[in-house]
Amino acid sequence: MTLRNILLITLSLLVIGGCKKSQMQEKVDEFVMVDLTTNINHLSEKEKQMLPLLFEVAQIMDDIFWIQAFGNKDELLNTVKDDATKAFVYLNYGPWERLNNNTPFVKGFGEKPIGANFYPADMTREEFESFESDSKTSQYTVIRRKGDGSLESIPYSVAYKEQHDRAANLLRKAAELAEDEGLKNYLNLRAEALVTDEYQPSDMAWMDMKTNNIDFICGPIENYEDMLFNYKSAHEAYILVKDLEWSQKLHRFAALLPKLQESLPVAPEYKVEVPGSDSDLAVYDAVFYAGDCNAGSKTIAINLPNDPEVHIKKGSRKLQLKNSMKYKFDKILVPISNILIDADQRKHVKFDAFFENTMFHEVAHGLGIKNTINGKGTVRDALMETYSPIEEAKADILGLYMVAKLAEMGELTEKDLMDNYVTFIAGIFRSVRFGAASAHGKANMMRFYYFEEKGAFTRNPETGTYKIDFDKMTAAMNSLGAEVLKLQGDGNYQAIKQLLEETGYIREGLQADLNRISEANIPRDIRFNQGPTMLEL
Repeated sequence: MTLRNILLITLSLLVIGGCKKSQMQEKVDEFVMVDLTTNINHLSEKEKQMLPLLFEVAQIMDDIFWIQAFGNKDELLNTVKDDATKAFVYLNYGPWERLNNNTPFVKGFGEKPIGANFYPADMTREEFESFESDSKTSQYTVIRRKGDGSLESIPYSVAYKEQHDRAANLLRKAAELAEDEGLKNYLNLRAEALVTDEYQPSDMAWMDMKTNNIDFICGPIENYEDMLFNYKSAHEAYILVKDLEWSQKLHRFAALLPKLQESLPVAPEYKVEVPGSDSDLAVYDAVFYAGDCNAGSKTIAINLPNDPEVHIKKGSRKLQLKNSMKYKFDKILVPISNILIDADQRKHVKFDAFFENTMFHEVAHGLGIKNTINGKGTVRDALMETYSPIEEAKADILGLYMVAKLAEMGELTEKDLMDNYVTFIAGIFRSVRFGAASAHGKANMMRFYYFEEKGAFTRNPETGTYKIDFDKMTAAMNSLGAEVLKLQGDGNYQAIKQLLEETGYIREGLQADLNRISEANIPRDIRFNQGPTMLEL
């Protein structure tokens, strides 16, 4: 080979290499960009005027979540030089990759503290347990060190006083514009909650909203970020616009919750509590995600409030985020199904089934019991850090059970349950790509290996596709539902901890199939073009 040819080949390789995406850009591109918007023509002028105020509050919630998840955002971003890494930091709200077991991806950072920034990074479990404080386990306090090195518990309203005061003032201004009395009352009470740390009155008021066109969720909500004790609530916000047509279709299911509770496949003592029948099912388009709900994978349905007392008295509201859900179905679930689901069963992967499975997952959070049957206190307190994954597993399996039960009751007509079963298994492949570090991830693994053990599906080694067995899937669904409900009702921390250790990770065989999805360049999740400009405000 001549020197000229060697130089030409070298130059070609340099050009190709220069055009190749960086590894970090490839990670960013795993999240397909979508426009988060909706038609707001049906909103009144005052409702449209309210939206910019809500966007401001949502941004404040986002800023607080940065503090809780990491610390000083600017200090981190100032260490990052390239745009791709900076974009990935924003996606993950820190230097740890959420969908890859929180592996650090920015040089200089070690493992993520399992208590995030809710506790001192050097605090041990033993130190916390010996710390005498009436408020240390509160959802609404952070634990910090005093000058002498001892621990103190600081209320959110103090720790984030400047941000909470500003958000409260904006919420009161939004309430002045609210024409819906339920929304007006909620916004005023939520403002009060931010400055007092008393959230239950606003949760009750949120449950009473029935005729609102705009919904706004903000404040400290979920406990997933605290993987140390699952005590502390992280800040987030959603701005939602109601889909009136779809919401009307779902309204009738809320009244069926007590009957569905009675039908659960478990002994009577594990379903003795009667869920509130005032629960609300509604469909919305999301127009803004902020904070916890925007970190890593994006939520497509909401079941709130989390307060067990509100659940018993009022039930809960289950909000389906239709635009986000449709993006995930079209851009992720269908392409995955074309690779991993048996060719003859791909016809069963349908958006309506995906919508139902997701919706009834949220409904199922309200089923079962909130207090143990043996005096161990609430299920949440008895199970500590294992509560979130087992609760997600319960909601997954009972959501599917409810679809089958409602079809049996004649409430879901012209129902082919195979659509829901096949879409459910396809949905596991979509979700397990988020990794096994989160509560949802551990729940996914638990279900997948349980179904595999029970023969609910088989894998064809020649085609690498999965085929669902209807009868075995039904039996596994019922038996897993009963097992999870019993573990919760007994407050059996040790058994759940062992179960998670045995099944709460991705095994080699499954990882090989997930690699095939990645090699096909199917997005892992979505990210958003979002904000007031998307609504032309």
